[in-house]
Amino acid sequence: MFKTRLLSGIVLVALSIFLIITGKEILLFSTMAISLVGMFELYRIFKIHDNILGFVGYASAIAYYLNLKLHFANDVALIAMATMIFIMFVYVFTYPKYKANQITTCFFGIFYVAVMLSYIYQIRNLTNGVYIAFLIFLCSWGCDTCAYCAGKLFGKHKMSPKLSPKKSVEGAIGGVLGTVILTVVYLSIFRRNMKIDVKEIMILAIVSAIAAFVSMVGDLTASAIKRNYEIKDYGKLIPGHGGILDRFDSMIITAPIIYYLAYYTL
Repeated sequence: MFKTRLLSGIVLVALSIFLIITGKEILLFSTMAISLVGMFELYRIFKIHDNILGFVGYASAIAYYLNLKLHFANDVALIAMATMIFIMFVYVFTYPKYKANQITTCFFGIFYVAVMLSYIYQIRNLTNGVYIAFLIFLCSWGCDTCAYCAGKLFGKHKMSPKLSPKKSVEGAIGGVLGTVILTVVYLSIFRRNMKIDVKEIMILAIVSAIAAFVSMVGDLTASAIKRNYEIKDYGKLIPGHGGILDRFDSMIITAPIIYYLAYYTL
């Protein structure tokens, strides 16, 4: 199991590096594909993954991603409202086929998975985006690894005993501190390429600290949904890791945080 998880992790890291460096349409459509799979995993829990309600969600996510490239709707709220109207049409004209929680999940899935993950692509389009985008992985996967190690060594106080008994306050602190160290080392290596000074490195280190802390909420959010519906994993797509939402749960919430903090502070 460990070898399978390790090999899958290596492949994921290599693929992520390739997509971030390549950028442009390849990153856009790859992120869209990942989002659609993630939505499918979430929708499957609520039994809307293979019916008209789910298809409205998938179509809306595709429209949102195409708009990032083609800009046919200057106001993204237009897509959101059109989606909500279509969802209500389905709800009304198929009543009582769908329950209210399925309707809200359809809209929630678009925003929670597709829109928030799209910030990976949007970060790539910022100045120094190719370098800043890797902070998403440092603040999610890096924080997770550092938190695990710190928790194993020093963990005594449970952070959320009912939701995730193995996570500790000490682990969370170690995860944030570890992420800051990784960020400073990473940015110091690419400082000349990015043309940034020590002040900007410190700003991005603070951004990473905030994003790392928030990434734990993303991880626990995905865990909470699984516990509510008594499932172990969202899927089996990634050997040793589970589904897209099992591996990208913290990244979903980290990407938009890094985008806006970097956008407004640099």
